[in-house]
Amino acid sequence: MSVTRSGSTLLACAALGFVGMGWSQPGRADDGDITTRPYLFGDWNGTRTRLEDKGIHFDFGYTNEAGHNFEGGERQISRATDQWMGGVKLDLDKLWGWHDTTFQTIITNRNGRDLDADAGLGNLQQTQELYGRGQTTWLTRMVLERSFFDQRLAIKIGRDGENGDFGYSVCDFQSLALCGSNEGNVFGRYWFNWPTSVWMTRIKYQMSKDTYVQLGVYQQNPTYIANEWMRKSAWKINFPGGTTGLILPLEFGWTPKLNGLSGSYKLGLVFNSAGLPDLYNDVDGQPRALTGKTAQWHNQSYSGYIAVRQQLTGVDGGQGLDVSVRATTGDRRTSGPISQQMTVAFEYHAPFNRPDDIVGLGVAADKASSLEAAYQRMYNALHPSDAVPFGDSYEYVTELFYHWAPLHSLAFQPGLQYIRHVGGSTTTHDAVVVDLKTIIVF
Repeated sequence: MSVTRSGSTLLACAALGFVGMGWSQPGRADDGDITTRPYLFGDWNGTRTRLEDKGIHFDFGYTNEAGHNFEGGERQISRATDQWMGGVKLDLDKLWGWHDTTFQTIITNRNGRDLDADAGLGNLQQTQELYGRGQTTWLTRMVLERSFFDQRLAIKIGRDGENGDFGYSVCDFQSLALCGSNEGNVFGRYWFNWPTSVWMTRIKYQMSKDTYVQLGVYQQNPTYIANEWMRKSAWKINFPGGTTGLILPLEFGWTPKLNGLSGSYKLGLVFNSAGLPDLYNDVDGQPRALTGKTAQWHNQSYSGYIAVRQQLTGVDGGQGLDVSVRATTGDRRTSGPISQQMTVAFEYHAPFNRPDDIVGLGVAADKASSLEAAYQRMYNALHPSDAVPFGDSYEYVTELFYHWAPLHSLAFQPGLQYIRHVGGSTTTHDAVVVDLKTIIVF
């Protein structure tokens, strides 16, 4: 894919491109009005509906996220990154009589360039959430799920990322700070968000109509995020060597209807048995910047999160205002370059009586690790010729977007991102990024 280098070229290319898509929900693939049918290519002359009646549901989509930094960074440039997605979900009850059993697989392919790196922005959270994890083809999901006891107990096994079931999964914003599970955004060395997948299992128990508890067991293996392995093998069904431990997320959830409007409230605790290096101390417990020795190793680490989403006004699941609040914090000794993240976002659905449009406004605060800053401050003082900048405060990200859907299956989402204290430093120049996200569901 081509990479543009000016603001005007970016807007021209992005207006013709396709940006931003999510996994669509199974529905009737109507071949009628193109403005309202769920898929751009329709019902395939009835084939799609016949397959869904038999328990076979397909999803295909394309995402492109483009951006231009009008302020901030070392240079003002434009960049775009994209993702193709294809998947199938099988209802094994309809197909083979396996009651309450489904199988799902998703393949993704990413391409393009990273605006932040190429422009030298130096920010803590990407302005294009879609970029990363090798820019390659991934086996993003391959899971078998079975429910028991009138669907109160569900067990899932296969390949998936932690964000497939845990934390906040909505990703309408283009800034990574406001998209998806903040555990993966902040602690990406061991918690893997889309498109990365590892071998896993998850047990979920529905305690009541509105409450549940779930526990996951995920393989911790740094091989999965090694560039060489990702580019060669991320699409394969394999068992790479290098497993160092397990990630165990435990989540309590409450999904009430308050005044008739749906909400989701999640509290999660995460245990990492694989361990991580200390950000400041060496193997003897002394400042690593002073001694130059290997970092002290901690055999385990912890983190926790809350994730809230509540509709505030309007019609349940339709027109109205939603609010989401997320926060995560990790083990101070090992959590860097970010140790904490807090976000609040508002989305108004169906403005101007347009059912698929959305107006969104979100703010995120990312705390640069104070221990990593202390290490870097000491290192810079001792090695002035090799000094590097560092952050020791909060990076603040604000994003405003309008999601315009001329078709149910196609949307263009222009947005504006403002980043204050880039990199968590009060001395850096603020950044302004204009972006465009387009959504296509085939």
